[in-house]
Amino acid sequence: MRNEFIRYGLGKQLKLVGSLQIAGAIGLGLGYLYLLELSILAASGLMVLMILGFGVRLKIRDTFLQSSPSILYALINAYIALSLYNAL
Repeated sequence: MRNEFIRYGLGKQLKLVGSLQIAGAIGLGLGYLYLLELSILAASGLMVLMILGFGVRLKIRDTFLQSSPSILYALINAYIALSLYNAL
């Protein structure tokens, strides 16, 4: 992953992005167990991260196939956030 972040020009943001992803995963789990609002916030945050990741992939001119996992994960997190919001 370190080499990929360097390729993206984001070598210094590696720890920040990783920490945000871990926080989002923990937020999804704890929110599911205890507080749905936390899951909604975590899923929304992960969705934003994935949209930004998709933008970075486009900026460095990766193919759509190389970029597609990030947009797929963004859509999954959007679905989770909307589903949980509607369940409130």
